[in-house]
Amino acid sequence: MRIRFLAILPVLFVLSACESMETKAEYPVRRDGDGDTIYASRGQGGVGNRESIFGGGGLFGLGRDSEAKNGAGVGITVNAYLWRAALDTVSFMPIASADPFGGTILTDWYSSPETKNERVKANIIILSRELRSDALKVTVFRQVLSGSAWKDATVTAATQTELENAILTRARQLKVAAAEK
Repeated sequence: MRIRFLAILPVLFVLSACESMETKAEYPVRRDGDGDTIYASRGQGGVGNRESIFGGGGLFGLGRDSEAKNGAGVGITVNAYLWRAALDTVSFMPIASADPFGGTILTDWYSSPETKNERVKANIIILSRELRSDALKVTVFRQVLSGSAWKDATVTAATQTELENAILTRARQLKVAAAEK
């Protein structure tokens, strides 16, 4: 009986410690003059109490309350041109996961009809709200068919760089097209 009590004691200690921890939520807000969403704490111009996980403005700030009219609300927290360009660039590959709030696009394995014994996949991470070359990280994976099993193969750094450059070029094209409207 005493051993059971001693085994449960650390668990109770950890659970009681978790109860006293406070967390501060940071809500996204829009800066005046642009469509980028930034995070700010309440004391630094952030938004106060929210009505739902998407805020009073609803998903993407499309609600009818005063916060949405003032430009505050939830939106994509990464550069919209990079996000759209990344999706456009890898549109030929099946998308396994896409998170516009975290800025990640994960593709599934893709085999070209010309090279059926080889397949590739890509992980794209958008790191910033600014359209810059260092705001993008692309990782490409490659496998080749060896008998009946897929084996990992090397991917040259040039391949990843070429994919990054294709995304950046498309993002610049989207930005120029938006400025011309």
